[in-house]
Amino acid sequence: MARNRKGFRKARKTVDVSPGESVRIIRQLQGLSQTELAELTGIPQPTISAIENDRIRLGVERAKVLARALRCHPAVLVFPGWDVDRESAA
Repeated sequence: MARNRKGFRKARKTVDVSPGESVRIIRQLQGLSQTELAELTGIPQPTISAIENDRIRLGVERAKVLARALRCHPAVLVFPGWDVDRESAA
């Protein structure tokens, strides 16, 4: 595995994560329930559940609202598997 300029090896990707799963993981890491996240965002709890279970699409506007509440960048939620070194944005 190649090392970067500072001598660190890049971690290998081991699991594909969907946008809904990324919402769940970040919510749980922050110790929030779906109900608490719903109160912080104004997004109904059943909608948050549907997002986390990939029954409905996250969407950019909901990603922005959730990202503010979860204190992360919306791209972390929308593009959880993005590999900057291998994939072009254009």
